[in-house]
Amino acid sequence: MPPTDSATPHRLTRRQALAWGAAAATLGAPGLSWSQGDRPLRVILPLSAGSGADGAIRAIQTSLSKALGQPVVIENLPGAGGITGTTQLVRAPKDGSVIGVVSNNHVVNPHVYKSAPFDAIEDITPLTVIGATPFVLVAHPSVQARNVKELIALAKAKPGVLNYGSSGNGTILHLGAAMFVDQAQVDIKHIPYRGMGPLMNDILGGQVQLGVVAVAPAAAHIKSGTLRALGVTTAARVPSLPDVPTIAEQGLPRYELEGWIAAVAPAGLPKAEVARLYNGFKAALAMPEARDALIAQGYEIKLTPPEASAAFFRSELARMGQVVKNANVKVD
Repeated sequence: MPPTDSATPHRLTRRQALAWGAAAATLGAPGLSWSQGDRPLRVILPLSAGSGADGAIRAIQTSLSKALGQPVVIENLPGAGGITGTTQLVRAPKDGSVIGVVSNNHVVNPHVYKSAPFDAIEDITPLTVIGATPFVLVAHPSVQARNVKELIALAKAKPGVLNYGSSGNGTILHLGAAMFVDQAQVDIKHIPYRGMGPLMNDILGGQVQLGVVAVAPAAAHIKSGTLRALGVTTAARVPSLPDVPTIAEQGLPRYELEGWIAAVAPAGLPKAEVARLYNGFKAALAMPEARDALIAQGYEIKLTPPEASAAFFRSELARMGQVVKNANVKVD
């Protein structure tokens, strides 16, 4: 991770209008100032409601409103692995009225989709990396392996017999498992699902044997024994699973992956607006209620200045390109 520290007129849905009103009411609370001339900040989330990134940004929504002194309205625009919503973002006004919150898929998509209507680097202005969450390689208890070394030995003894699920072709969870298969040099079949929910249900049910999933939703199942944790994907062990070794320390030293979220704006955003928005996130994440809420979602705060965030996007784009190439990941 890095060092830390014009669109078409849009008609609001009823849900978005209510959210707008709630944000405005929050800013009308004692101690906050909001004049009718202040505009809302529209936050495009190119992922579905209920996703990890959705929960994270909603966890800090009220604090961000307070820090910026304006309503914050979150709009989910999922589709095509994030391309649908990001297309709307890059075409938005370059005046600080619209930003987006993107995840790993932003730098994965250019390598797995044949074409996209925007450039993942040139068409955005990075504001800050907000935070990151660890993943864990899990197995159904019926799998005869209790750690990564045993899994590799089992897979090599039975090539093509084991399978792993993912939240969909080309997603970061797919790449996490594909990267393991590539580095371990084993033959394990891929079964794509449509989302994290169906994937988790079928791993728990034993319909699929393995998967790389987020630690937060898996932790309770690991502790109860309905899932077996084989290794965490991060460089260091995870505090919530202190007894689970990293994949890297179990014989795959190059393995490292985490799920990050970052705030971005359309390309060409004036420097004053970049500074204002970054400082807004900085102030929001300094509030205990925002920090605690984000940590409760399973995220480690990685507040990163704009220039360092831009460098991070470039390095992640190159790194994910190599992962996709090595694992031969394709989206039909």
